[in-house]
Order: sequence, then structure tokens, then C-alpha cells
Amino acid sequence: MTPTPSPVSGRPTMRDVARRAGVGVSTVSRVVSGDVRVSPARTAAVRTAIAELGFRRNDSARQLRKGAAASIGLLIESVSDPFFSLITQAVEEVANDRDSLLMSASSNRDAERARKMILAFCARRVDGLIITPPESQSIDYLRQELLAGVRMVFIDRPVPGLEADTVLTDNVGGARAAVEHLIAHGHRRIACFTDRHELFTSINRVLGYRQALEAAGIPIDPSLIHASVNGAYRFAEPLAALLDGPNPPTAVFTGNNRATSTILRELSRRPETLALVGFDDFELADVVQPGVSVIAQDPLTMGRIAANLLFSRLDGDSSPVQTITLRTSLIARGSGEIRA
Repeated sequence: MTPTPSPVSGRPTMRDVARRAGVGVSTVSRVVSGDVRVSPARTAAVRTAIAELGFRRNDSARQLRKGAAASIGLLIESVSDPFFSLITQAVEEVANDRDSLLMSASSNRDAERARKMILAFCARRVDGLIITPPESQSIDYLRQELLAGVRMVFIDRPVPGLEADTVLTDNVGGARAAVEHLIAHGHRRIACFTDRHELFTSINRVLGYRQALEAAGIPIDPSLIHASVNGAYRFAEPLAALLDGPNPPTAVFTGNNRATSTILRELSRRPETLALVGFDDFELADVVQPGVSVIAQDPLTMGRIAANLLFSRLDGDSSPVQTITLRTSLIARGSGEIRA
């Protein structure tokens, strides 16, 4: 009577499978890799041993031996923001196509949390990182990881002082197109409600807003420009003050989808009808009446480009770093076409 093999302690290895099947480790490796040159009898023995032991191939080790990327890290600002969710989706699809593991986290607009997450990724030996950097942080730790050989791609915002591939949206051009659209419909008093004033995207979208007004010969009124504070979109009071004032705005430009939602909610409580164009498309923007006119970004393309740039670097591309800026598009649905 053949004795029953003793159980394996810990995670089973190829050596354990080989011992159970009565074959060499190289035979197990060939079966796992799908080599058809192994005899049917030995293939069956190996597969039976795999099933009995619960063996799982170590893909990370296999990919590292092949010189491929075993894992990449993705740090976004907020997992609840549809813009960043779509970026994550695109990066995940590219990583999946490359048989690579994606680890993701969000900073929640906290520079210290971002630092901890990035260093945690690096401690786990990710091969590369795609990062949406917080606006206020020391970059020394990023520079150290770059010098240590960790490949990085920045998305949505650059990191001044660091040489790395970056994927951006044309924030200035998109905002300028939004305000030009409102001006074309007769508006000259155009309020601006945007994200944190120190944020790269906000700075550039306010710049586009200002450029459109200046080009049309419209004086810039600082009292019309309002930014969120610490990520809180408390726009009820400043909007009410503007609308109840002696020279109220007739139109609004909002700097992102959260600002747009906040302003729409506040306007629903007011008797006034204002024209509005928002930066960022969002779900149900085409359902409300009138539909919300927006400047649309392309987060899926941003994510795909960033991931492909990163994998290109991991594959050995040593060409000069590049900054890719994607164009935006105006989607007119009705709210931006209300005439003054």
C-alpha cells in the first residue's frame, strides 16, 4: 500500500508539487507554463498535485525574472471623485493588459498621507508609480525615490523641480473657452467659483477665466472670484452676497464638478436664473433642466497615457521626459446658452 504523502506546511512551492507528483521541478514549471511537450501522464500527475496542495504560481517572481513589471502604484486625490475614478479605471485596464498588479490609494488632499502612501508603495518594491501630487508638500522624498530608480509619472498636476513624465489637461484653454462662451451670449458680469486657490488646476483655470475677460475688454472684479477653503465648498454666503448686491452677476463659471454641484444647489433656492458653464462633466448633467454646459476633460485617456508612459519607461525607454497636455471640449447643453 502506497503511503499517503505528508501535508505541506506553509504556502506550497513548485518543489512541493514536484515531490507530490514524483517528477522534477522543471517538469512542474513546464506544466504550469502550458508546455505541451510534457507527457499526458506527467501533466495529469502535476495537475493533481497542484489541486491537492492548493499551489499558486508566484507571478511576481516570474515576471521579475522575465524583466517585466510585477506591480505599479497609483495615488489619486479622492476615490469618490468621478474624475479620479475614471483615471483609476484606465490605469487598471492597462496594468491588466500587461499582467501587472495595480495597488492604489487616495491622499484625500492630505500631503502627509500622500507621503506615507507613496513610501508604503516603495517599501513594497513597486516598479513604478503614477501620482496625483498634493499641492503643498516637500518633494525631497520623491526625489530620493526617483534617484533610487523608481519610475514615476505625474497626472493632473506637475511637481515643480522634478524631472518626470507628466499628463495634464489644458486647464487655461478650457476655462478660457468656457468664459468666452458666456461672453458670446452677452454676459459681462461673470462670477467664478473654484477649488482651493493654491491648487495647480485652480490657478490655471482662474488664469483662463481672467484671460477671456481681458481679451473681451471686460474689467476683472476680484469680488466675483471665490475659492473653496480647505476643500469645503461653502459658497452659499458669497453667492447670496453677489446676487443681493447692487451689480449682481448674470453668469457663473465653476472650476470643477464639485463647485458646479454646489452652485446648482444654491441657485435652486433662488429666484434668479443665471447662465452657467462648469469645468468637468458629471453624471446627470444632461438630465437637469436646462442641461448643464460643461468643459469636458478626458480622464480615461489621461489614465491610459500615464500608464503607457510608465510601462514604456519600465521597458527601457530612456528618451527625454515629456509633458503631455490634453485638450478639453465644450459641451453645450443649455445652461451656458442663457442670454444676458
